[in-house]
Amino acid sequence: MFFSIIIPLYNRPQEIKELLDTLVLQTYRNFEVLVIEDGSVNDAEAIVNSFAEQLNVRYFKKANEGQGFTRNFGFERAKGDYFIIFDSDCLIPANYLEIVNNALNTNYLDAYGGPDGAHSSFTPTQKAISYSMTSPFTTGGIRGNKKGIGQFHPRSFNMGVSRQVVEKVGGFIITRLGEDIEYSIRIHTAGFKIGLIPDAIVFHKRRTNFVQFFKQLHFFGRARINIYKFFPKELKAVHFFPAAFTFFLIFTLIFNLLGWQIAWLGNFILAVIILLIFFHAWWKNKSAKIAFLSIIAAFTQLTAYGIGFMQDFWKRVIFNRS
Repeated sequence: MFFSIIIPLYNRPQEIKELLDTLVLQTYRNFEVLVIEDGSVNDAEAIVNSFAEQLNVRYFKKANEGQGFTRNFGFERAKGDYFIIFDSDCLIPANYLEIVNNALNTNYLDAYGGPDGAHSSFTPTQKAISYSMTSPFTTGGIRGNKKGIGQFHPRSFNMGVSRQVVEKVGGFIITRLGEDIEYSIRIHTAGFKIGLIPDAIVFHKRRTNFVQFFKQLHFFGRARINIYKFFPKELKAVHFFPAAFTFFLIFTLIFNLLGWQIAWLGNFILAVIILLIFFHAWWKNKSAKIAFLSIIAAFTQLTAYGIGFMQDFWKRVIFNRS
């Protein structure tokens, strides 16, 4: 199978170098790489072209449209039988394509997704953020595993679709705010087979500090409402959990400030949550520092997502504004 790896890029030249460095090491060699610069000011043309002797790589520039439409640009120019999408802040294990090729030959999927994890080179903050995004104590734990709630929806940081899918379903119809989930649902609806390849893991850097992480997760919360506007049945009870947690935090703080006795219950629940996250993260990462940072990451994730979710739920569902 010939793979086309499609990577949208926006003002992150150092990231694309690190990603291409990992693609050079792939044990399965039948692939091409398309890097599409999406209107960047700080472009990576020289960096990408420096890999010309090591990779079958092509570089494109286009006006800024967002990641969804930039992937469509790649679909239109890709030569492969199967298209693989990565975010530019990913590192790819050397056996990734070999794992995917073997999995598709054993149990063919028209589209697939894979999980994400933390690389040993990541900073403690990045490892804490990675923990939070995959933890069973946040909504991150339902992503990238076989026990997820409802249909499995591949996420675009680690997603593959066959040429047949693109020819029949087309590409992305929204460019941001949950574009990958919307695309996955249309692929399901068209009757194609989608599944998880659990060993096709990528190391996803995400954000380097908690301020950036808050902004990203706030955006994700808004994206969930955007998906609801396309597919109302895709809004599940679990998606309200971060908003409920945010309300819980606010009321617990108010009860403590007012000196109400009921505050002890909120404090007790918070203490249990904090201890569960701390010891689970410590067990996973073998580091007390990362475990402590994981508490901050988990609370940042839940509140940022919850605020973004409530913001657009109020505006776009209650008041039905664009």
